[in-house]
Amino acid sequence: MSEWISEAGEAFAPGEAAARCLENLGRRGFRARWFPDRAACAAALLAEIGTDEAVGIGGSKTIDELGVYDALVERGNTVWWHWKARPEDGDVRPKALLSDVFLCSANALMESGEPVSIDGGGNRVAAMFYGPKRCFIVCGVNKLAPDYDAAIERIKTVACPKNAVRLNMKTPCAKTGRCHECAAELRMCRVTVRYSYPMVGRETHVWLVGEELGF
Repeated sequence: MSEWISEAGEAFAPGEAAARCLENLGRRGFRARWFPDRAACAAALLAEIGTDEAVGIGGSKTIDELGVYDALVERGNTVWWHWKARPEDGDVRPKALLSDVFLCSANALMESGEPVSIDGGGNRVAAMFYGPKRCFIVCGVNKLAPDYDAAIERIKTVACPKNAVRLNMKTPCAKTGRCHECAAELRMCRVTVRYSYPMVGRETHVWLVGEELGF
């Protein structure tokens, strides 16, 4: 079931590509919602998540830019995010996989209503479809892609190279801005997931925001 959120009126209604994507997400069984901006999306996330729920977060600039981590911690939620973990916490990624709610983004979102992601560690994509009771995949409109080939092209020329630079990784894509199909020890492109339908009996939300977020 799709719910298009546009509290500010027609000026913030989704464009043609976004509207197609939202419609197709709903047809596939994802719980699709549209938000005009990150503030509206962040407020809705905080309203959806109970204060007694444990929250896991996958590596995501999008979630980071929403600013929900601090708000969740301040109100008392247990939050497992390896980006924010203290040394004494150890590896919190397995705990994130066992949380009540998982927050993440996809690297691309096809107009057919299919999130596409490439991962290096596997924890983010695994939690999208296994483990937590509910998953929220949040994407900015910059991640829209007309088809699978365009989604992969976006990931290999935008998402992965920018993440490699962010992490100061010594991979060819960090130097040139595009994928070289390398065999580097620290290669990030290790698993590719095309999420076509939500898992049976599991809530999977895909939220689209009307501004650029993340890589």
